[in-house]
Amino acid sequence: MNYDFTAIERKWQEKWLAEKPFAAVTGDTTREKFFGLIEFPYPSGQGLHVGHARPFTAMDVICRKKRMQGYNVLFPIGYDSFGLPTENYAIKTGEHPAKVTARNMSVFHNQLKLLGFSFDYSRELYTSDPDYYRWTQWIFLKLFEKGLYPNGYDEDGNVIYFYNQRVTYQPHETNQPYELKKL
Repeated sequence: MNYDFTAIERKWQEKWLAEKPFAAVTGDTTREKFFGLIEFPYPSGQGLHVGHARPFTAMDVICRKKRMQGYNVLFPIGYDSFGLPTENYAIKTGEHPAKVTARNMSVFHNQLKLLGFSFDYSRELYTSDPDYYRWTQWIFLKLFEKGLYPNGYDEDGNVIYFYNQRVTYQPHETNQPYELKKL
């Protein structure tokens, strides 16, 4: 007997698409909540790699278990589509960042679905979407109003945040030298 994994995967993915068993229910007070969050992938390449699938699989297992235990699970997916990695990829390919980003996010989305992760795709987000980043700008302004803001880099390339709390900063996917800056 042959195992036709293509037909079996297609059957279940179509069922999941139609029935939406992984969607969190807003306002459900009858069940305990669980929020599963992974680091959103940078859509700065042509597709997913094992560095994405490995941690996503671990959180997917946890979220599936929580659902089986009766939890109302929110397990969203998004794309860190705003910033240096995407810009560097656009420079490398010679394409406009918006075009590259849209295409790569579509590829990532389709690959994630093929892998069968139990994300709540109804809450998929893109950090390059103005409806998303307006809130990151808003919270930054609130922190700034309270005097909590990044105030520069030290000579070792560490960004200095919130009254000299140091967080190591290393540009992703670059070999660019550090610069001492006052923000």
